[in-house]
Amino acid sequence: MGAIIHLLLSGFAVLVAAYILPGIKVSDFFTAVVVALVLGIANAIIKPILVILTLPINILTLGLFTLLINGLLVILVSKIVPGFHVDNIWWAILFSIVLSLISSIIGKMNI
Repeated sequence: MGAIIHLLLSGFAVLVAAYILPGIKVSDFFTAVVVALVLGIANAIIKPILVILTLPINILTLGLFTLLINGLLVILVSKIVPGFHVDNIWWAILFSIVLSLISSIIGKMNI
C-alpha cells in the first residue's frame, strides 16, 4: 500500500513540476504516474551504469555532469511515454532539479 501511495505522490510531483515549467507538457494524471514509474525504473537501472561509465568526467566536473545524465534520462522517458513532452535538454535538466525538490518536500511531510 505504501508503494502505491508513493507512486501517486510521485505522479503528483511530476504534475506540479510540469505546471511550473513551461517547457514540459504532461497530458493527464495517469500519464504523470506512468512518467514517475518509468523515471524511477530508469533511475534504478540505467543511471548507475551511466554514472560509472562517466566517472572520470563526473570527477572532473565535480559531479555536475550528473545533472546532464538526469536530463538525458528525462528525455529518454519523454520518448518512451506518450503524453509527456520535453522541449529540450535544458528544460529536462530543470525538470529533474524541480522534481527532486518537490519530491523532497513531499517526503518531509511524512505521509
